[in-house]
Amino acid sequence: QVQLVESGGGLVQAGGSLRLSCAASGRTFSNYDMGWFRQAPGKEREFVAANRWIGGSTYYADSVKGRFTISRDNAKNTVYLQMNSLTAEDTAVYYCAARVRGVGTLLLRNEYDYWGQGTQVTVSS
Repeated sequence: QVQLVESGGGLVQAGGSLRLSCAASGRTFSNYDMGWFRQAPGKEREFVAANRWIGGSTYYADSVKGRFTISRDNAKNTVYLQMNSLTAEDTAVYYCAARVRGVGTLLLRNEYDYWGQGTQVTVSS
């Protein structure tokens, strides 16, 4: 069983920055593919960013490319999402997710095995 705990959400003005953290349990975190998703009110949960443990490849939704950066610290069992140049459209609950087995694109919700409880990000315009 893997537990994921997000932190770092909050209220920020448009144009500002936030860094989300997701702390994971488990002794093999370095072997997990990690992703960030978000869900705005009335909308489906959507892909934001992902990091593949083999090779360290990263993937981003077009809407966040150039503004968001996913990174990980395997020594701390933590994955981060640095968010810059935030806009009101980035307001959502942000979830981290872990895939501990299998292969795939990392872009789809059903590829992930474990989810955190989410952290609210609100961007005021």
